[in-house]
Amino acid sequence: MRARATFAATAVVTLALGGSSAALLAVLHANLLRTARDSAFEQAGKVVELASREHLPSVLAPHGGSSVWVLDATGKPVAVTPDLLARPVAAPPLPSPPLPNPLGPSAPGPDRSLLQLPPEERPLVVGARLHDRRQQVITMSVSGPDGPLTVHAAASLRDVEAAGDTTGTALAVGVPVLVLLVAAVTWRVTGRALRPVEAIRAEVAEITGHDLHRRVPVPHTGDEVARLAVTVNATLDRLEDAGLRQRRFIADASHELRSPIAVLRTQLEVALAHPDPELWPELLADALEDTVRLQDLAADLLLLARLDAADPVAVELLDLAALFAAALAARTADRVPVAAELADGAEVLGNRTWLTRLLTNLVDNAQRYAADRVEVRLTVRGPDAVLEVCDDGPGIPAADRERVFERFTRLDDARSRELGGAGLGLAIARDLAGHHGGTLAAEPARTGARLVARLPLAGSAD
Repeated sequence: MRARATFAATAVVTLALGGSSAALLAVLHANLLRTARDSAFEQAGKVVELASREHLPSVLAPHGGSSVWVLDATGKPVAVTPDLLARPVAAPPLPSPPLPNPLGPSAPGPDRSLLQLPPEERPLVVGARLHDRRQQVITMSVSGPDGPLTVHAAASLRDVEAAGDTTGTALAVGVPVLVLLVAAVTWRVTGRALRPVEAIRAEVAEITGHDLHRRVPVPHTGDEVARLAVTVNATLDRLEDAGLRQRRFIADASHELRSPIAVLRTQLEVALAHPDPELWPELLADALEDTVRLQDLAADLLLLARLDAADPVAVELLDLAALFAAALAARTADRVPVAAELADGAEVLGNRTWLTRLLTNLVDNAQRYAADRVEVRLTVRGPDAVLEVCDDGPGIPAADRERVFERFTRLDDARSRELGGAGLGLAIARDLAGHHGGTLAAEPARTGARLVARLPLAGSAD
């Protein structure tokens, strides 16, 4: 990534500077050329104006840096500037390829001799050479006291070429240096920006399942890399919490399984040690009870594993009043009678087995602690179907209203063990409610416990 970023930045800067340098040289050359042409045109105009009024002197006064010479109709010099006294002068040749006639397409083209044209039709000649020196030549015609004359003014292009060479040399040296500087700065800045990413990568690479307490360093830059580090640490927090819950769950499940297995083994050993047929019915009944307890615990553990895995299940449109009425009618061995008040119109999208299990777990929990009364109410409140299960038992202390939904949690451990509870009923019930997009909470009540489950109606479910 560092190399790609440096290459991309260097390539962009190289193209930009190369194009800008070419444009700069072109504009500079055009401006200097125009300046030279304007200077020659100005000097030629001054001589033309003078020749139209009076006789020209044989030696013209120097005009700036331009060379001026005047030829008569036969091509003989009439007047020259001092810098041309020691050199022969003549009409400059026409440029090749020939320039377009500035007087228009109807006028004679510049491929004919300028001296053979009438003065008013003689075009300007630009870019001719004189004695192998690069010059900008302007030619004008005039008639005056000396007759028809042709005025030539030449501005040297040496300064143009020198300025172009100097600028080109400076750009040829400066552009590569600037490109190298950009590459070096980009390489360094990108390296500094990616250094925290490498630190994060190295730290994450060393983290294993046995040291999830480690965290990646968070740079104090407040940029995307810092937010990435915060997100990675939050993910590690969730992984550590999941690992702790998994280990605690395994330990609790092992503890819960060990007790009935130990009791069952003891009963079988007693039966083998005392082969009295009169004791077998009682021993077999106790063994069967512990086997059922093991079976229920194994079923609860499998259901929790399925809920944690979020496996998809079949859902259908269910009438909770009919579903709960059928589930309550099937309960024939309850210690305390259940009073049900089920309102119509509570239709949800859900799994029939899991919703029945939700009600069963709540009623079983109420049966363990109720003295004389267990009430089940189903109502419709806004977009939710609300299921309330109340009992007249000791209730749930305010400090424990969240803890009761933790797995393997018993507020009255001795009584729960005696009644066969493993502390998973309410945890499973909350997971089932959450799987259906709802909630389950312990809410205040005047007497006993009050557990309230809210499930979204079919028309309001996402």
